[in-house]
Amino acid sequence: MKPLVEFCASNVSSYTQSVVDALENDPELDVDVLEYGCLGYCGECYMMPFALVNGNLVQAETAEELLVKIKNKLREEDELDALFPL
Repeated sequence: MKPLVEFCASNVSSYTQSVVDALENDPELDVDVLEYGCLGYCGECYMMPFALVNGNLVQAETAEELLVKIKNKLREEDELDALFPL
């Protein structure tokens, strides 16, 4: 199953459109990128860039830092899957 990265539409319009574009256009990544009207993280949404990676909150001070954190989280989860396959 592909990893899932979810974004809040309000956060995308304020902070993370560049992150969405980068994830969707990265030839090295095979992830599903979805945008919802609301993810229920209103405090975080208003304050800083964030996303949910397979349901886990990832946030950062800048969009560039968020992209790095998302990629790191995806790598960590991929490594865990390799160690403990289903």
